[in-house]
Order: sequence, then structure tokens, then C-alpha cells
Amino acid sequence: MKRRNVLHLVDTLEIGGAERVAVNLVNVLPRSRYRVALCTTRRDGPLADLVADDVQRLCLGRTKRFEPAAVANLVGFVRQNDIQLLHAHGTAIFLARLAGCFPPYPSVVWHDHFGRFFVEERPVWLYRLATGRIGGVIAVNETLAEWSRSMLRMRTDRVWYMPNFVPQAVRSSTTALEGALPGEQASRIVCVANFRPQKDHSTLLAAMQIVVRTVDSAHLLLAGEIVDRQYFDRLRSEIRERQLDRHVTVLGARRDVPAILRASAVGVLSSASEGLPLALIEYGAAGLASVATAVGQCPDVLDHGEAGLLVPPADPEALASAIVSLLTSPERRQMLAARLSRHTEDVYGEQQATQTICNIYDQIFGVN
Repeated sequence: MKRRNVLHLVDTLEIGGAERVAVNLVNVLPRSRYRVALCTTRRDGPLADLVADDVQRLCLGRTKRFEPAAVANLVGFVRQNDIQLLHAHGTAIFLARLAGCFPPYPSVVWHDHFGRFFVEERPVWLYRLATGRIGGVIAVNETLAEWSRSMLRMRTDRVWYMPNFVPQAVRSSTTALEGALPGEQASRIVCVANFRPQKDHSTLLAAMQIVVRTVDSAHLLLAGEIVDRQYFDRLRSEIRERQLDRHVTVLGARRDVPAILRASAVGVLSSASEGLPLALIEYGAAGLASVATAVGQCPDVLDHGEAGLLVPPADPEALASAIVSLLTSPERRQMLAARLSRHTEDVYGEQQATQTICNIYDQIFGVN
């Protein structure tokens, strides 16, 4: 079979769900079928260190929404490397769509990761313009898939639901911790979520204020990129106001997340809105008992309560109760951790993702 040339585009390689999916995909695509390249339209970031050595790289370094020089550089790269498919993640679709208008006219597929679906609207007309006549849309949850079918008027057979996944290399990671962690492992809670309003850390802090009344040794670790500085500063103030300084540690962006998860007892997400959170799948890959709000496809990841605890969003009492139930019952914690580990491996594993993406590419290329 002739190898196809595929270029993934993502705005940055900062630590985030869409960015990690882009890196994971370029790393696991079978080299017997594809020559793989990765383009950052704005800048690189910490995740650049995780990109496989054989992945060709391009950084356009754009600083504005539209820069003719960035388009020209991308088109030149596509021509020079005979790129046949542009796989655009998130808002990189706009640049990819422009590049697809020039010879050699590569196909374009859009990977929609929009986790803020329930708290933020997108300009339909703009996305309809960008996705007109593209090869198709990959959505990380069924809600986004339906949005593409109904709002963007995409053909049903050109919209695919593909869950996020955790590669085998991450599941078997032996990454060492970058320094000691506060608290004791049996009472350590971890939340991996970038600092922005969608993640609703405030509800988690309110819940922690309740948790420590029952489990005084409980300690919460907050790991994530600072996306919204004002939101982050407000959270730091809230930690002090709630007198949680002894029980909450802000780790910020970390490269040793798998090691942090393995050194914790409970994983938690308190999001107000989600797509399909990669962090929750990573909790399962690390063998961590988990609690999440019932938003987006969190219920699917936790097997609708069979592999983890689900609570309503913006409900600190319910969230606190779920966390306490896991901290105070090692047996229940271990049972749910084992179930989530099996479920994420069966549904959100590398093999399933690789087969799905290859099937999608075959449809775009018209391979029978």
C-alpha cells in the first residue's frame, strides 16, 4: 500500500487536551501507511518534547488571527512534502482550510475538541464557511458530532465520533516525580485541569472545605496550565479565604502527570462543561479511583457510574460526599480504580484509536 503524507495542525503544544491528542495521534499513526508531520500555527510548548523523533516538524509562529506569511509558509511546506491530508485540531481549521485552497489541494479533516460547548457559543456562520467541502469532521463526543451534522450541515457519513485515548507508552510510563508531593498518598486528591472557568475549580475548593472536616489529612493537588490569569489569581485568593492553604497545593503545569496520578488516591474533575476529558481517561490509565461531574462524556468514561462516581455540576456538597466516600473506603476505592482501568483500556486504548483514525483516513482518501 502506498504511504500517504499527513500533516496535523494545532495552534500550540502547551499542555492541554487537544494538544495532547494531536501529539498522541502523530506518535501512534502506523508508519507503514503514513508519513507524519506536525505543525504548530502559533508556538511550541512543553508537549514538543513528547513528539516522536521521526515526526517532521513545522512552526509557523503566527501572532495574529490571519497572517499571509503563515499561510504562504504552510502552503510551501505542503507542496514541498506532497501533503495529501491536513488534519486540523480546534481553531487550526481556519488556516488548514486556506492552505487546502492551493495546489496540491490536500484534503482537510477537522478534529473538534470544543469542551466549552455548554458554556460558550461559536459563530456557526464562520465554522460553516471553514468546513465547507472539507473531507469531514472528527468529534470527541456525540454532542459535537450532532452539532456538525445539524448546524454545519455536514453529511452524516462525513462526521465521525472518535473518543480521546491514552497511548500504551503513557499507560506503562515509569516517569519519576519531580520532587516530593505534599500529603499522604492514601489521602491525596488530584485534579488535572487547566486553569480556566470551564473547569470550575471553585466548586472543588468549596467541596474541599467540607471534605477536611471529615478527613483532616486530605490534600488536593491542582495540576494544569494557567490559561486565564484573572481566574487563576481569584482561585489563589479563594484558597486563602477558605483557609485551605494546608490542604491545597497548586502544582501548575507539570510534565510528570502520570507519576503524580500514581502517587495519589483519588482523581477528580469538577468541570461545568466538557467534551471528552483526556484527564479522566488518564486517571483510569493510572489506576486511580475517580469522581467527575456528569457533563459532556464524563458519564461514558466512568461507565455511567459503574467505574467511578458521578455528581451534578456546581454541587460542592455532592462532590465532597463522593470524595469522602472514596478516601474513607480503601476497598471501594480499589474496586472502582480497577473497573476504570479496565474500561479505559477497552474503550479508550491506543489500538482502538489507531484503527478508528485509519478507517477515517481511508474514507477520506476513498480507499475501499
